[in-house]
Amino acid sequence: MSDPSSPASWPALPYPEWADTLAALHRWTQVVGKIRMVRSPWINHSWHVTLHVSPRGLTTGLIHAGDHGFRVDLDLVDHALRVESPRGRDGFDLGPMSVADFYARTMEVLDAMGVTTRIHPIPNEVEDAIPFPEDTVERVYDAEAASRFFGALTQVDRVFKRFRARFQGKCSPVHFFWGSFDHAVTRFSGREAPPHPGGFPNLPDWVTREAYSHEVSSAGFWPGGETHPEPIFYSYAYPTPGGFARGPVGPDAATWVEELGEWVLSYEAVRTSADPDETLLTFLQDSYSVAADAANWDRRALEWDGDGVPENRRDP
Repeated sequence: MSDPSSPASWPALPYPEWADTLAALHRWTQVVGKIRMVRSPWINHSWHVTLHVSPRGLTTGLIHAGDHGFRVDLDLVDHALRVESPRGRDGFDLGPMSVADFYARTMEVLDAMGVTTRIHPIPNEVEDAIPFPEDTVERVYDAEAASRFFGALTQVDRVFKRFRARFQGKCSPVHFFWGSFDHAVTRFSGREAPPHPGGFPNLPDWVTREAYSHEVSSAGFWPGGETHPEPIFYSYAYPTPGGFARGPVGPDAATWVEELGEWVLSYEAVRTSADPDETLLTFLQDSYSVAADAANWDRRALEWDGDGVPENRRDP
């Protein structure tokens, strides 16, 4: 078994080579995520809508449906959509297809499984918000590229959870937001924040304002897009405290991007470093520390020392 923290365990993710597959997965995860969203009670900061990394891809986890439950999985190992419940399992293979086909087939599977679910069929947080049934252009699906993305996501999830374990204040799960197509973890100071201006495409401003109702330091992994065509790690604070842009934030490859208002570190810089885990943890810890100090967070009350396991909870 290979060392998960070694560079060899972090797959290459050159954005131009799989941009079309990424775009397909982005729309497909929106369909899957909306199924969880409409069947779940509201949780603050929209934590009820997210997907999670599974041993085989991305999953909704348990969704309640009356006296039983089901889950929807995007299997990025065998490349299939699966719906599973106590009543059985159904699904279809992933491959080149339109968003309209993916949406229709997913709804058909839910109907056949006795968990009919109706969603608002318009994507969120994208400019070209074509309704799912009308998005009929066939999308590219490169299975090998999707598998590499899953491999990267598994590594990122593991390190993010190590970082999350260092914090005892209010903190999000490590989870995948299908609207923006990023994997993220968010820490909270406990203090209220000024109302967020909103302005995200095809996302109601009240959702954004609720998500940023309290001060945050948030970090994530984004696999790239047209505006920034490479996979990156990012870290930002809301509201942005004075001095945050000055750092210092390591490693040396980390940069402040003014137009984003974020610290950014390329995935490639992490992947090709001698110790990807420690390189990424340095970025996460430094950018959080600068934000927390600049905003005068009560770090002594909010953080654990060391590996995040308090002395009275250690195994004997």
